[in-house]
Amino acid sequence: MTIPNEQELPGDRPPSEFQGDDSEMESLRMALAAAEAKANESRDLYMRALAEIDNVRKRATRDIENAHKFGLDRLANELVGVRDSLELGLASEGSVDSLKAGTDATLKLLTKALEKAGIVEIVPLGEPFNPELHEAMVMQPSAEHVPNTVLQVIQKGYQLNGRLLRPARVIVAREP
Repeated sequence: MTIPNEQELPGDRPPSEFQGDDSEMESLRMALAAAEAKANESRDLYMRALAEIDNVRKRATRDIENAHKFGLDRLANELVGVRDSLELGLASEGSVDSLKAGTDATLKLLTKALEKAGIVEIVPLGEPFNPELHEAMVMQPSAEHVPNTVLQVIQKGYQLNGRLLRPARVIVAREP
């Protein structure tokens, strides 16, 4: 039953041929037990890794949901103060000067709140026109200004942490 040029392994022989060789059977049993232990250990590590991945995925999903829900928390807290200031101004029966002073103070609070949130004004008056930050509403001939310079800001623009929220709407100089 042997094939020439091929090594015969103990597991290739029928069980009847092992009757006289107990040491070989014992070594096979030990090898099998070691392989089963290693397989069980590998399966346990695999199951733990799967559970850890599942926990990380659930934690990340929860963190993303919380970021969506409460991401504006700081800005909201700042804006509540601005609202309080506006309400106090409306409730007061002071003069026009005191109303103007209150409005100025409220505007400063709002500007501070926006800056804390990473929102910055774009006021490009006198700067070269930049189509990435500015929206040209009109091109106006001007002899005293360099062509493609912002002559007038119609509406301020804003950036959030370097990303454009709204372009500044401007009037741009051109050659006469």
